[in-house]
Amino acid sequence: MSKSEIIDYSEQRKFVSKLYIAVLTEKISVREALMKFPKNCEDKTIIAAWHALCHLEADEDIRKKDELYAKEQDEYIEYIAFTLDNGEALPQNITDSYLPYHEDALIPPNNSLKGIIHEFKKFLCV
Repeated sequence: MSKSEIIDYSEQRKFVSKLYIAVLTEKISVREALMKFPKNCEDKTIIAAWHALCHLEADEDIRKKDELYAKEQDEYIEYIAFTLDNGEALPQNITDSYLPYHEDALIPPNNSLKGIIHEFKKFLCV
């Protein structure tokens, strides 16, 4: 696949939206949702969504102490969920805010041969 090809991530975004809704409705934990994210995905929107969920989990103590912060964070998470549910990309300012952390995204890789080759290519910077 050439760098100029456009990849349609809309179905993966819709899937991540369902994970977000499951977290918001407390049907699954944040950790469970993070483990179910699409494997080997290079979509900046999905990677930003992954980091936003990590921050939700990391901010649990702050959320308990600051009701307004919790409400604002919930609205932010809902916004991401509804945007992804439409298969749309997140606004550039949101994805850009998570760019410094992209290399740290610990989205579990796909253990298939295709996933292993993909990870090896990333390692080689191909």
